[in-house]
Amino acid sequence: MTAVIFDLDGTLIDSLADIAASLNHALAESGLPTHTIDEVRGLVGYGASELVRGALPPEHRDALSTDVLARYRARYRSHLIVETRPYDGIVEVLEALEARGIAKAVLTNKPHSASVEIVERLFPRFRFDVVLGQKDGIPHKPDPAGALEIASTLGLSPASMMIVGDGDTDMRTARSAGMLAVGCLWGFRDRAELEGAGAQHLIAHPRELLPIIDSRS
Repeated sequence: MTAVIFDLDGTLIDSLADIAASLNHALAESGLPTHTIDEVRGLVGYGASELVRGALPPEHRDALSTDVLARYRARYRSHLIVETRPYDGIVEVLEALEARGIAKAVLTNKPHSASVEIVERLFPRFRFDVVLGQKDGIPHKPDPAGALEIASTLGLSPASMMIVGDGDTDMRTARSAGMLAVGCLWGFRDRAELEGAGAQHLIAHPRELLPIIDSRS
């Protein structure tokens, strides 16, 4: 294994509280019902547009999506890291990957500039070879284009890489890109979703990633 591509939200970082707070702020400003943390959990992972669309009452989705999305983006961009933290064990795994000389990348449906800022602020000790968030010209996961662009940037074969993520979009991206699909059970989704989307390994703690890597090196 020559490289690991990590999802961001629900994989490297627990960002659910900050996402939910900004979403509910935008909804409340528009006079709309807010959501619990668990309700927001099921909406995260498909990009901000789908997050907001899913949070809106069906009768308001067409009329208010653009306005609420703008409010959400403005609020979240200024509140990226209030309660957001790396998951326990992530820093140790990143240290182990660097010691092994394995490339590290991030591929997320979160906007690109926000993704870069979060990675730089929460993981200042580490050099990620590529951080790729949602931006024009790169389709959202589960389209494999972003993963394949990372492989091309690194000059590596997709077959020598893995994607680690907590949702069906990550597993489907990995399988479509010809990369190993590793599902993490500490994130926002459950075992059934990961298995149904084609996870080839499931891990309950970040440290469980290392034996998988070592067995393929």
